[in-house]
Amino acid sequence: MKFIKDFFYINYHERRALLVILTLLVVSTTMIFIVGSKETMPSEKQQAHNDSIIRHATRQQPGYYDDGLQSSEVFAFDPNTASQSDFQRLGLESWQARNIIKYRNKGGIFRTPRDFARVYGLTKKQFEKLLPFIRIGKDYQPAANFYPRERYNYGYQETAIRTREERKKDTTQYSYPRKLKEGQYININSADTTELQKIPGIGSYYARSIIRYRERLGGFVSMSQIQEVEGVPETALHYMNIDAKHIRKMNVNQLSLAELRKHPYLDFYQAKEIVNYRRTHGPLRSVNDLRLLKDFPPAEIERIKPYLAY
Repeated sequence: MKFIKDFFYINYHERRALLVILTLLVVSTTMIFIVGSKETMPSEKQQAHNDSIIRHATRQQPGYYDDGLQSSEVFAFDPNTASQSDFQRLGLESWQARNIIKYRNKGGIFRTPRDFARVYGLTKKQFEKLLPFIRIGKDYQPAANFYPRERYNYGYQETAIRTREERKKDTTQYSYPRKLKEGQYININSADTTELQKIPGIGSYYARSIIRYRERLGGFVSMSQIQEVEGVPETALHYMNIDAKHIRKMNVNQLSLAELRKHPYLDFYQAKEIVNYRRTHGPLRSVNDLRLLKDFPPAEIERIKPYLAY
């Protein structure tokens, strides 16, 4: 115990020196804290001064503002002629600006300000910000905006730009053919598009579709084939009849594989089997020869039989 007590004993001079050192440490630590606080934490007065400088600098640039994404400049521009740097000055990202340039290089045109909304990647916020500044040049606007068109209607001449409503009125007055009444029929194998449009439920689109399918088949042999034309209403069948006397047939011994494939009832493998059979066995003589081929089930043979010649 005496050894430990002697070890920790401090005499008078050592105590004075230790007290001086501790005092210096406390003073220096306090000074460092005070000086550091002054450098990193500005006073309220200094902060207010800094804010004033920032507000003043902002007022010196009236053409710029912060849209929440990045600072951008706003000015009138034509999206058909503006450069990539112009789009970036307007606040668009570089990749968005490149998309616009690529669209134009491929022949794309902005004919109205709202066409600009089609730009790939453009956000709703960006479009709404730029919309008031879009100016489409006359070279890119529809010609109908500048050149009136003469129309004659009910005995007087009228010059006006045709609006959508006017075109709709003209269609109502002149375009629709008179429809068939109950008990009236049209021969589906000889009718043209105008005649087909007389059938209730058949317009120009379905009329063209029916004739295209009729030409591919070689003619209709049953009413059920009309329903193979997608979208044709079943009620339209009540106004149709079929004269199957003049069906166009195909000679399966003379047509190439590519020509056989054009028929709606023959696929590639069936056409190929016919060609292979001719190569190995000679010409087909009747529909019975088709029954020897694996890709021709009975239902398929019955369907194609009216169109075959040997």
